[in-house]
Amino acid sequence: MSLAQVHYTSAAPGDGGTAGRFTAVGPGVSGALLAEIEPLVRYELPEGAPGRPSDGELRALPQAFTYAVLSDGSRLVARSAPVRETGGGAGPGVRFHAHGVHVPPGVPLPGDRLPVEAWRSPHWAAATPGGPAPDPLALPQGPAPVSEGLDDFAVSRGPWLAAVLADLRRASAAEAAGGGPVVLVERQCADVARWLGLAAVTLPRESAERLTFTTYTRRPGSAAVRVAGVLAADAEAARGAGLRVHVCTGQAPAADGTGDVWAATAARIWRSRSPELFREARELPGEPFASGPLAVTALCAGIALGPDGRAAAADWAADRPYALDAKRTGRLVEALAAPSVDDRTGAEFDAAGRLFGALEGRCPASLTAPLAAMLVTEAVRGGNGSLELPGRDAFTGPEGAAVAERLGPEVLTELGGGAAGALSVARTVQLLRVARLLEVDSTELLPDAVDRLASALLSESGARAGGAAGTGAGGGQAPEGPPDFAPALLELLDEQFEVRTALLGALDRIAPCDPGAMARFLERVALPFTGTQALPHLRMCAEVPEAMATLGGDRAAVWRRVLRAAGVSPFAEPLVLRTAVGLVWEDRAPTVEEARLLLDAATSDAHRVAGTWARLVDAALDASAAGSPSVSPDEAAALAHDLLRGFPEEIGGRERAGLLLLVLVRDLRTGAPEPGWAETVRTLCAQAEPVEPALRERAHAALVERLLAPDRPGAELYAFVHGDDAELVAAYDRAARSEAVRSRLRAQPAYAADCFTVWTAHPHAGTAWPPVAAALLDEVLRPAVRALSAEEVAEVEATVGRTGSSGRANAFRDWNRSSTLGRLGRRIAGRVRRG
Repeated sequence: MSLAQVHYTSAAPGDGGTAGRFTAVGPGVSGALLAEIEPLVRYELPEGAPGRPSDGELRALPQAFTYAVLSDGSRLVARSAPVRETGGGAGPGVRFHAHGVHVPPGVPLPGDRLPVEAWRSPHWAAATPGGPAPDPLALPQGPAPVSEGLDDFAVSRGPWLAAVLADLRRASAAEAAGGGPVVLVERQCADVARWLGLAAVTLPRESAERLTFTTYTRRPGSAAVRVAGVLAADAEAARGAGLRVHVCTGQAPAADGTGDVWAATAARIWRSRSPELFREARELPGEPFASGPLAVTALCAGIALGPDGRAAAADWAADRPYALDAKRTGRLVEALAAPSVDDRTGAEFDAAGRLFGALEGRCPASLTAPLAAMLVTEAVRGGNGSLELPGRDAFTGPEGAAVAERLGPEVLTELGGGAAGALSVARTVQLLRVARLLEVDSTELLPDAVDRLASALLSESGARAGGAAGTGAGGGQAPEGPPDFAPALLELLDEQFEVRTALLGALDRIAPCDPGAMARFLERVALPFTGTQALPHLRMCAEVPEAMATLGGDRAAVWRRVLRAAGVSPFAEPLVLRTAVGLVWEDRAPTVEEARLLLDAATSDAHRVAGTWARLVDAALDASAAGSPSVSPDEAAALAHDLLRGFPEEIGGRERAGLLLLVLVRDLRTGAPEPGWAETVRTLCAQAEPVEPALRERAHAALVERLLAPDRPGAELYAFVHGDDAELVAAYDRAARSEAVRSRLRAQPAYAADCFTVWTAHPHAGTAWPPVAAALLDEVLRPAVRALSAEEVAEVEATVGRTGSSGRANAFRDWNRSSTLGRLGRRIAGRVRRG
C-alpha cells in the first residue's frame, strides 16, 4: 500500500509570525494528526548558526530525523532539514523543510525495515514536490546506509558503549520510565543516528521498534520521544532539566559505571566487531535482556569478558546444562578456566562451581577437567570456603595427578599449622575435603588438625558467648540458626569416616571443659554421633535441652537424666560429673540440697578428679551468704563440715575460712565450740575476706548471742572485750538492746546482776568497749532495774555480791541509788514548779 506523505515548510519573511505551514498532505491524515505532527517536525537552528550560510556551512547544519508514535497508534517518520531561502531580503537566508511519512497503526514499514534505516534515504525531499513523489521508506534490498560503518563507530565510542546501551535498553521498555528522553550529545546528528543503529542491532526487534527518537533538537525536555540528540551547546540545559545525558564528544569516562552486565557484554561484542552474535544469543533460551545468553555467546566466540560476565554465563549454563552442544560447552569451559584470567571473583567461582555440578555426569570428565582443576586450585590458594568442590572422579588420567602434585604440599603445610594464624572452620573443612579429593595422605596431620578444628567449632559458632543459648536450668532462649559452616562440615563428616571419628572424639574430650558451650553448639549443628562410639559427654550435652524442656526447674531430676544419658558410671568416668554439673548449673551454684545430692552420688575421689568439689563449696558458701529462709543454717554447716573432711587438701584460702566459719556458727548456737572461739570468729572473718555480709552478720550474731548468755566462759568474754573489734562490739550492742534481752533483764534478777557485772568489769578495755558498756548500763539495764520490785532489786544486789565481791555490791548500790536520787530530785523540782 502507498503511505501518505506530508510536507511542512517554515514561514517565509512577511508571513505574519507563523512558524510554518503544511504545503502538502497525503490522504488519510486528519487535521488532528497534523496538529500532533507539527511540533514534531519543527526545526530550530543551532546556537551560533550563520544567518546567511555558504553552501558548505548549510550542509554542515544538523538535520532532525524523527520517529514518533501518534495518539491513534500511527507513526511518523520524518526528516527536517535546513534549506536556503531564495526570496526576499538582502540575500539568501535559511529556512527549513520537513518531509514526513505517515504509517497507519499495524502497518509495517516497507521491507519490514526499522525506521532508523531510512536515515540516509535518497528520497527525502528538500522542497514540496509538484506531483507524486517516491516513498523515502521504500529502500532497496540490502543493508541500509545507516548500518554501514557501525563497527568502526562502535569502536570509536567504546568508553561510552555500555552506559548508552544500558539507557537505550531501559528507554525501549514497554512501559518506559518517566523523566524525559535519554539525551545523546554528538557533534553531528548522523552519529546520533548511528547510536540508534547500534540499538537496532543490539536490541530485540520489538524493543527497537518502541525506541522513538529524534537525531536533533534544541529542546529535549519537551521532545515527545524516548531518545533525543543534541549538540554540545545544549547539553548543559538538558542536564538542568534533569535528563539522562551522555556526552560522547568529550573526555572518555574511566569506566562505564553502569553495573549492567548485559550492557557491558554487548559493548564488548561491539568492540570485537561481532554484531552477528546478538542474533545468535537471541536464539538461546532466556529473557530478552538476560545477560547469560549474551555472555555465553561471547565467550564461545572467544571474546574476553569481565568477572560479572563470566559469572553470568556460568550461572545461565548451570541452569540449562542441555542448552549447549558439546562443542560450545567445551568452548565455554575453556573460556571460564583459561589460565590467563587473573581477576576472578568469589561470585564467579561460586557460579563456576554450580556449572561444574550441573555438567558433572552429563559430560565426559575430560571436558570438565579444566573447570575442576580451577575450582580446586581456588579452594586451596584463594581460600574460598563456599566453593562446591568436584567429586573424586572429576579428574581422569594425568589431570588429577598434575593437580595433586601442584597443590598437595600446600594443603599439607596449611593443615599442619604451617600457615600464619589459626585456620577457620570453613578453611579446615575445605582443606580436608581437598586432601581427600586429590588423594593426599594426611594421616599424620589428622589428629592435630582435628583437635584445632574442634576448638574452632565452639568459638566460631558463638557457643562460648556468655551462655547466649541458655542451656542452664535458668536459661530457655531459643538457639540461633546453624552457622554458615554447618552444611560443609556435615558433608565432610558424611564423606570421611576417619575424620568423623576423630572429630567426635576430640569434641567429647573438650566437652567437660565447657559443657554449656558444647550443648549450645549441638543445638545449632546436629552432629552424627549415633554410632558405636561411646561419646558420653556429647550424649549428655545433646540430652540436656530435652531434659530441661520436660522437667522444667527440677534441676536434680535433670541432673539424674543427663547423667543416665552418658551411659557410664561416674565411678568409672568421674569427668561425667563435671559435664553434668556444668550443664545443669552452668551459671549458678547448686542449692545445699542439690549439693548434698551431688556429694552423695559419688566418692570424694571422683569429685576430686572431676573438680566438682569446688561447685559444692560454692553451694555451701552461697547458701549461707544468701540467708535463704528455705535453707537451714545447720544444713549448710553440715555440708561445710563434710566438705572440709572430704577435701582437706583441695579447699584452702578464703573458701576454707568461710566453711570453718559456717561450722563455728553452728557450734556457737547448738554445741560446744573449741575454746578461743571469740578470737577465732575474728580471725576467720579476716581470712574469708571478701566475706559475704550475710555470713559475717550471721557469725557476729552467733558470737554475741553466746557472749550474752549467762554461761559463757569468762575467758571468751575477756578476749572479746580486749580484742577491741569495733564491728563485733557494735554487734554486741545491737543484740543487747534487743527486746529478748530487755525482757530477760526484767524477768530474771540473776541475769540483770550478770549484765551489771559484765558491763562494769572492764572500764579501760580499749576504745570500743567502754562507751558501749556505759551506754548499755544507762539505756538498757537501768530501765530494767527501775521496773523491778524492791525485793527483786535486793536479789540483784545480793547476786552481784555473791558472784563478785562486796565492793561490786556496793558499786551496784551506789549506781542504783544515783538512779533513785535522780528520780526523787526530778519529783521535787516538779512540785516546786507547780507551787
